[in-house]
Amino acid sequence: MSGRWRVRAGAAGLCLSVLLLGTSCSAEKPPDRDSTAVQRLLDRRADAVLDRDGAAYRATDSGPLARRDEAFENLEQVPLSSWDYQLDHLTRKGTRATAAVQLRYRLDGYDRAPVVASRTLDLERRGGRWYVAAERPADKATQQLWEQGEVTAVRGERSLVLGVGRSAEQLRGYADLADRAVPAVQDAWGPDWARRVVVLVPGSVDGMAGLLGASAASYQGIAAVTTGEAGGSNKAPADRIIVNPDAYDVLGDFGKQVVLTHETTHVATRAATSAATPLWLSEGFADWVGYRGSGRTAVQAAPELRRAVQRGEAPDALPGDDDFGFAGDAGKLAQAYEGGWLACRMIAEQWGERQLIDFYRAVGGHKRRAGAVEGALRDVLKTSPEKFRARWQAYLRAELGSGIG
Repeated sequence: MSGRWRVRAGAAGLCLSVLLLGTSCSAEKPPDRDSTAVQRLLDRRADAVLDRDGAAYRATDSGPLARRDEAFENLEQVPLSSWDYQLDHLTRKGTRATAAVQLRYRLDGYDRAPVVASRTLDLERRGGRWYVAAERPADKATQQLWEQGEVTAVRGERSLVLGVGRSAEQLRGYADLADRAVPAVQDAWGPDWARRVVVLVPGSVDGMAGLLGASAASYQGIAAVTTGEAGGSNKAPADRIIVNPDAYDVLGDFGKQVVLTHETTHVATRAATSAATPLWLSEGFADWVGYRGSGRTAVQAAPELRRAVQRGEAPDALPGDDDFGFAGDAGKLAQAYEGGWLACRMIAEQWGERQLIDFYRAVGGHKRRAGAVEGALRDVLKTSPEKFRARWQAYLRAELGSGIG
């Protein structure tokens, strides 16, 4: 299955001057000499990355030459429009130091704002100068793709695909699918989004887990997820569609297209999705767009729910957020997705596609979960939660067979 996304929030520091009594002001304590020197080192390192200057990059690093070359070469194909480090804190012990740093970077043509990544740098001083001995994600921070190997970049008409351990030809297949997904989503949702996507293809499910800061076991069988900022504005970086190649590669062509169209829908709807949006709606809507126009029937696309209906175990309520947990029972997870999809499909068929989109926007427009669905059902679909649930149950019975009591 696919379609999970996580909220990733970045923090920006704000420096204020405080007006004291009288006419005097307090000034911030100037940084110490070592902090100033380290920030200059980081500035040189950032410039070397942007300038694609391997010699200048290696000159900032004291690690083994092979490791320095690998770290720089892994980034060589990543299209960057900005890259800088901000030193947050420096802990010194003799000629050694540890720096807490914020890395900010943008992918050229895609990120409207910098991606912010917390980093830890080990430093050492030689001959009166500081050098980077090692750079890694901060504690509990996620990996970046280039830390998993040399990145290959492929640009599509509407997509940027970055992969590790894959040839450009293999990654072209992802770009082609993403290029078809974007207009399909635009046709369903409308044009008010970036209409381009970034796809990350790590080498394995372990690599996917590293990018998401979770265990690989959480994503076994999950074909892709989308990361982004809920309610994302023009100040948010572009979403990232992260593929699990272990699960994605076993899908057929149709399944691969549905997955990328589903994930692209999350990119398009991000600004209209909020904490008020239940997962049955966000995931069900993404599946509705993914299957839209495919001709797939409910029996074909909802096999787990059909079996439950035929066993007389049909759900008596729309799936809750907990039903979409990755680590739970795979069959129940599939039923949750299928149930959400059929609810959105029913709205599109019985009320209209325009009303489905208006319903989605109305729910996400609430400031909190309580009352969001109920209010949108009343205002957009002119019905109540009880009537909607009964109508959904009747729809399941009609589409999947007998079994609802």
